[in-house]
Amino acid sequence: MRNVIVTGASRGLGLAMTRRLVADGYRVLAIARSSSDALNALAETSSAVEFRPYDLSQIDGLGALVRQLKSEFGAIWGLVNNAGIGTSGMLANMPQEQIEALIRLNVTSPIMLTKFVARSMLTQNQGRIVNVSSIVASNGYNGLSVYSATKASLVGFTKSLAREMGRMNVTVNAVAPGFIDTDLTGEMDEAERERVARRAALKRMATAEDVAAAVAYLMGEDARNITGTVITIDAGATA
Repeated sequence: MRNVIVTGASRGLGLAMTRRLVADGYRVLAIARSSSDALNALAETSSAVEFRPYDLSQIDGLGALVRQLKSEFGAIWGLVNNAGIGTSGMLANMPQEQIEALIRLNVTSPIMLTKFVARSMLTQNQGRIVNVSSIVASNGYNGLSVYSATKASLVGFTKSLAREMGRMNVTVNAVAPGFIDTDLTGEMDEAERERVARRAALKRMATAEDVAAAVAYLMGEDARNITGTVITIDAGATA
């Protein structure tokens, strides 16, 4: 059974990805600061879910975390860098601490975690890495300038790392969800959600399950020749 690390796995996108990857036959090493009732219920029904609590902003411990996971479960086939925070606010009024926290968890942490997982993949000469970006990385959105910057950085990271890792048979891709029904869009009122849906070509919002399906595809053998790409899942909002 192939091992896939999913960060931010206790809710939202990460939980949907965990469910889908388990259904597709992977063992998911679910990482989050704390579990949730939904993740606990999934773990109770499937031996393919292994939850490990970790605060990914604690960057100095990421190497030890990866070594522990390898020791317990063996080689790492895949990594999904999903964990992140979506703090909103006008840049001029955003406290420095919030800006630094966004960059630390959304950029520095996934890059450093990937560094340690990539070492394992290089010795195996195979693997899959998927970074979770966002449509705001390319389109922008009012009040999300810092968040957008962090998600745009993951696109550049994806494309360059794909070049580095390709010779070792490791693919590196990203998914860019639109506004979907997760905790990160919970601050939007119903009227705003309806406006977002109306702007999409399909006149609806994509779901967490749609994003999970794209991640599962990129993890599989059918995507073995896809690397350095960004798959947009937004019901045509950016079409």
